[in-house]
Amino acid sequence: MSEIELKSLSQDRLTSGLSPWGNGAGRPMFAPLTDHLQVDALVIGGGVTGALMGQHLAERGLSVVIVDREHPGLGSTAASTAMLQWEIDRTLTELEQFHGFERAAGIYRRSAAAVSGLAKLIAAHRIDCAFRPRRSLYLTRNHEGARDLAAEAELRQRVGLPSRYLEHCDLFTEFEIDRDAGILSRGSAEADPLLLTWALLRLASRDGARLIDASVTRVHSEGGRVTAETDGGFVIEAKTAVLATGYSLPDIAMPKLHRTTSSWAMATVPQEPGTLWRDQALIWEDSHPYLYMRTTDDGRIVVGGEDDDTVDPARRDAKAPEKIMTIREKMKLIWPRADTRVATAWCGTFGETADGLPLIGPVPSLPHVYGAYGYGGNGITFSYLATQVIGAMMSGTYREWFDDFAMDRDGPGIGGRRDAVDVEMVVR
Repeated sequence: MSEIELKSLSQDRLTSGLSPWGNGAGRPMFAPLTDHLQVDALVIGGGVTGALMGQHLAERGLSVVIVDREHPGLGSTAASTAMLQWEIDRTLTELEQFHGFERAAGIYRRSAAAVSGLAKLIAAHRIDCAFRPRRSLYLTRNHEGARDLAAEAELRQRVGLPSRYLEHCDLFTEFEIDRDAGILSRGSAEADPLLLTWALLRLASRDGARLIDASVTRVHSEGGRVTAETDGGFVIEAKTAVLATGYSLPDIAMPKLHRTTSSWAMATVPQEPGTLWRDQALIWEDSHPYLYMRTTDDGRIVVGGEDDDTVDPARRDAKAPEKIMTIREKMKLIWPRADTRVATAWCGTFGETADGLPLIGPVPSLPHVYGAYGYGGNGITFSYLATQVIGAMMSGTYREWFDDFAMDRDGPGIGGRRDAVDVEMVVR
């Protein structure tokens, strides 16, 4: 028999502060577990990944239980800036160095397809989550970075990705942004991650999924079945299970390419009309640490970054005033018209991978259990991708490219490739 324990990290240990999401909307109700259950699929975690997974499986006609021990969506999901980009934290150039051209190109194309698929899902179900298609603007502030972006843009065009290189004069003329160069890309989007999560949970419930308020303490896999023990003494037996626990990680051996980091973010007061940048494009700057910016429906600027390797919640929270001050100053350098007064600020501890890719697929040594961990700035994009990959695996379908995201894969610097680091599903 194979088994794992699930850690009982609370949401306030993973994140702190207040993000602007949810807009006063009521979250779906999770009922207490009052008896033993038998289902086709058990989804552990009620954040955006669990909601996407549960909705997908329930829509396919499976009997589904989604379990969360705390308020659904108020962990890692609430800390997301929900910039739904297909551009990965590792550039196409870097991924080509890690994996070769064809494999890197396939990863980028699938990321773009995931954003498109998520947009179609939201449109098909008329989900009201402040979803807006956006272009993205990738910036650099030095000559060396400009050369790298020119090469990156050329490689993207070779792959067929919708990107255009902007020199300093073009960038300033089109966007009034004073940076050495940028890449302007189509096909990204933004959303309110809490409204999206809660709507998906309601859709899953409408299709028969049960939303259960319980803490899964241990998961066993034996005899072709998965059994989850809960804190109330009841068990849930399933044909298969999906771990979608965000950054409250289960007691499994994480791959060598994984590490933990923290990030900080803020939302400004609403800006004066006409003072935001052109098209309200998603902005991210290739700096160390990097910076990312977007807007909201009510005219706020959401900006974040300043990632470091702090993992202790008390130390992370103590750094918040200085980190937010630095973020405000960097925002002002990119967009001098910004009113930098802070309306809300927050921070969180997240996971990251050396190659910037998610961890999706079978959990090693735990048959019939899958992991769905959307690491990187594209976390929600990767969460949607996880539904497609794991859903296919459950139905017996396998594609060679699934291994690009395997939980036990090698990463850069592991198995002979160059070492590197990156970031998670939330924030950006």
